Amino acid sequence: MLTLNIIGPGRLGKSIARLAAPNYQIAGVCASSLASSREAVAFIGAGQACATFADLPSADLFLLAVPDAMIAGMAIELVASGVVQAGNVVFHASGASEATLLLPLKAAGAYIASLHPAFSFADPARAVSTFAGTLCALEGDIEACDTLHDFALALGGVPFTLAKGGKAAYHASLTMAANFLVTLADLSIKTAQQAGISDEIAQSLVMNLMQQTLENIKVLGPAAALTGPIVRGDQSTVDKHLRVLNNTTRRCYQSLGQATVNLAGDQLSEAQQLAFTQLFS
Repeated sequence: MLTLNIIGPGRLGKSIARLAAPNYQIAGVCASSLASSREAVAFIGAGQACATFADLPSADLFLLAVPDAMIAGMAIELVASGVVQAGNVVFHASGASEATLLLPLKAAGAYIASLHPAFSFADPARAVSTFAGTLCALEGDIEACDTLHDFALALGGVPFTLAKGGKAAYHASLTMAANFLVTLADLSIKTAQQAGISDEIAQSLVMNLMQQTLENIKVLGPAAALTGPIVRGDQSTVDKHLRVLNNTTRRCYQSLGQATVNLAGDQLSEAQQLAFTQLFS
């Protein structure tokens, strides 16, 4: 059984460790204080609480589950501690940063990678019970990714590999899908309220339509799921929309409107595409 050290057992770190515990031996758990390490060990149900890197036992895998800004510094400290040996796999769980943050460890003979689960670890207990089927993005050294492919499967995840240099695009995709969907919902609700619709009805109206649209995208794909005035070529209705929106919302509508024209493609004539481009410029 391979052994695993956890550095930074916050919500993500201790959730991953508990998911791994049936198939991997949890060796050491190192937090910013011994008390925090002990608390994490109690949640995980395994492992040795450690106060410093020097206290960590030897292990096959090391997970740095710390904020992005701390990863590079932690890598240097790990090298200085001497606890990481040649052939070990060291990985972090950042969504935006690449394995290159761990280059000092690669120079010391370790294999480096990142493993990012596309999942929210807001509540570790709930995370452990609902993680199954989560997509896990891998990038880094081939040897490390091979090991982490099996690791992700053991967690109940579904691993996939990013192209070299693809981490920023991957994370931008997640940000648009998650964060911007929330922003779009807020703008839609506020625009509905402009029509004199109550807060409760406005939220229900927008949420129901968004849910229906997501289901259509899942079944039909984005282009076939398009509905509304743009894909119909209804320029006069779009012009009315733009006239009632405030500056911030209008700019969002125009940017997304042009992207919608591009997505609609041949569903619009060249003349319609040109007319919409002029409206959205």
